Order: sequence, then C-alpha cells, then structure tokens
Amino acid sequence: MLACIDWSRPWYDTVRPGFERLALAGEDFLDAFNRNAASLGLVNHLGLPLRFVPQAMLPEGTAYEEFIGATGQVPTRENLHDFFNGLVWQTFPLIKRQLNALQAAQIAQAGVGKSRGPARDAATIFDENAALLLVREGSAGRALVDELRGHCWLAALFEKRAMFGVDVQISLFGHALMEKLVAPRKAITAHTLVVHAGDDVFALAPEAQRAWIDAHVANRLVEEGLTTSSFTPLPVLGVPGWWPAQDRDFYLDTSVFRPKRTTN
Repeated sequence: MLACIDWSRPWYDTVRPGFERLALAGEDFLDAFNRNAASLGLVNHLGLPLRFVPQAMLPEGTAYEEFIGATGQVPTRENLHDFFNGLVWQTFPLIKRQLNALQAAQIAQAGVGKSRGPARDAATIFDENAALLLVREGSAGRALVDELRGHCWLAALFEKRAMFGVDVQISLFGHALMEKLVAPRKAITAHTLVVHAGDDVFALAPEAQRAWIDAHVANRLVEEGLTTSSFTPLPVLGVPGWWPAQDRDFYLDTSVFRPKRTTN
C-alpha cells in the first residue's frame, strides 16, 4: 500500500520528515505511530495521551471526533487515508488537537445529525483538504493573496512564480488531499488558509518553521474559530514548481483554473 507513495513529490515535503521518523519496517504503521506519538508527548485537548488504535475500537454509534476527544484514541484503518492522517497528527499536533476540540465541542452541543453545522463543516474541510499558505508580510504578499482570492491565476501563479519558495511557502495539511495526490490530477484543489509571517519566520529552518505554523494556526483557531469563508481554493498542481510544463496555457485551462463567480 505505502509503496505507491512517491516521496520525492514536493507536496509531501511537509510530512516526509514524520514518515522518515517512523523508520517503518514493512507496512505495519500503527505501532510506529504510537512509538513516535509517545516520544513527542502528543496529547488531545483534555491532556490524554494520543494513541492510534484499530478502527474496531470505535464504539458503534459514537462519532469519530467525539471518541478522540473523550479518550485520546484515534481509530485508524490500514489504508492511505488514515496513514496520512496519522502523519499529520505527528507533524501539526497542535492544529489537529484544536480541530478535534472544535469538532468535539460542536458534537456535544448539537449532537450527530444529518447536518454537521457550519463550524463543524469548516473544521472537517480543514482536516481533510487544507493547505497552509505562508506568505511574507508586505505589499507584494498581500497583492498575491488578493489575486489568489480573485482567481487571477496567471497573475498569482505564473507572473509571480518567483515568489514561491522565497516569499511564499505551501504546506499541505489535509490528509484526504494527500491521499488524492498519490495519483495526481490537474483538477485536485486545496482549501487554502493564508498565514502571514515576518522575515524572522521565513529565516527559520524547516522543522522550526513547521512548529511556528503549528502553534500560530492553533492559537488562531482558538481566538477566531473557523468558517468556510476562511478558505480560498488553489489547484495544487498549479503551485509553481510542483508540476512540469507550467506555461501560460497551463493556467488558461478554465476547467481547472476557473474564473471567480460573480453575483448579480
């Protein structure tokens, strides 16, 4: 199963160190997840040690998020979806913990119904499909973000491509997004959360920068919460350097790089 992951792909840069720390022998990753979680001292929002357990441990009728919040145990199946979920827990533990706290609180308040409600919807979108866009503070960064939000794809991704890797860093967060990218398609699109940062953050080594993002975004979730309007779409293979032959015509494909809808 794990053999189909091409770890050289740039979109796995964020979770690759977590995968390497597992030092997997074969494909039995549950024990490796637990060893690494223990070494990192991971806990849920109640302070309970985080453990990865077989899916069968989830009681019938109990919501997944509720169970994690109450027990610290993460039901995990032997598939790519849950494998990437475990890697994200060990890469951005503070964000994952706060997302779970938000979801558990919503379940406690409203129960588990046919509709998740806007706050839980936003948390689920973040958990499954988010990318974190770290942008250097300043007028150039603000202009690029405005262009992304306005779906000005050529301006943001082609004409400003030199900013990426220098003034813009992208970290994938959503585990379902990572699973989709095992078989990359041009149409795969992330829900992007913009994070502005100063020169000091951009000067950090990758591990320290991930830790800063983790703490900063988790604190932002505490202070501001989350709604679906927090995100802006980004076709992942449009990130400069993430796919070959990204010429002007690549970004003129309106089946993927759609213009922004206008409201009358």
